[in-house]
Amino acid sequence: MKSPFPLALALSLLSLDAQAISRYNPQDMACGRVKEILRNEGAAILNWRSKRNLPLYDRFVTHAGWCENTEITKATVVPTNDSAFCLVLRCIPKGHDPS
Repeated sequence: MKSPFPLALALSLLSLDAQAISRYNPQDMACGRVKEILRNEGAAILNWRSKRNLPLYDRFVTHAGWCENTEITKATVVPTNDSAFCLVLRCIPKGHDPS
């Protein structure tokens, strides 16, 4: 008799949902709201327009646990409707600091 384990494992893997990442425009909200979203969701895509009206975006996180194990967090700023310098974290490859 064959073990039902391989079939059960395959079915359980099929039932896993991919968690979609939310997208927000930080210029439509206060800095505190951006930080609250990151605290609640762990990670989010923030997209906004530069002063030259170019689209800018990146993935921002609440702590290094949301980065790949080959990445670390780096503090950076995004513009919000109450601050041009809202401090947030993003993931960068270890050993790479594009400052």
